[in-house]
Formats: sequence, C-alpha cells, structure tokens
Amino acid sequence: MGFRFQKRVKLGGGLGLNISRSGISPSLRTKVGTFSKGGYSTKTGISGLRYQNNGCIVVFAFIGLITFLIYII
Repeated sequence: MGFRFQKRVKLGGGLGLNISRSGISPSLRTKVGTFSKGGYSTKTGISGLRYQNNGCIVVFAFIGLITFLIYII
C-alpha cells in the first residue's frame, strides 16, 4: 500500500483547490456532493460512505444542472 497526499484549499462558496502529488485541480462542494474535473461523488447519508463516478461527463452535467436548479428554488 502506497502513501497518498491530498490537501484542499478552501476559496469560499464551496469552491476549492485540491492539491496532490499528481497536480492541482478545482472542485465544487454542494449539498448533493462534490464535483471536480475527474468526476463527481455524492453523499449517501451513511457516515464514511459515498458514491464516486470518475469521468462520466453526461452524468456530471446532469447532476450539476439538478444542483443548480435546487439552489434556485
């Protein structure tokens, strides 16, 4: 098992920068989950358990649209 380094720098409003060995990437945290360039992860309601999908842009766009609509209403 290898070591993993990851640090999140908060920018405000749910925006942040994730810093790891492979580089820097932006992300957006919402009530639904976290969206980043690598995909999205959603909360399940069970402590320590989440669903993560890597790289499915269609689902990423759909979930982003739903989240946007939830914040408007």
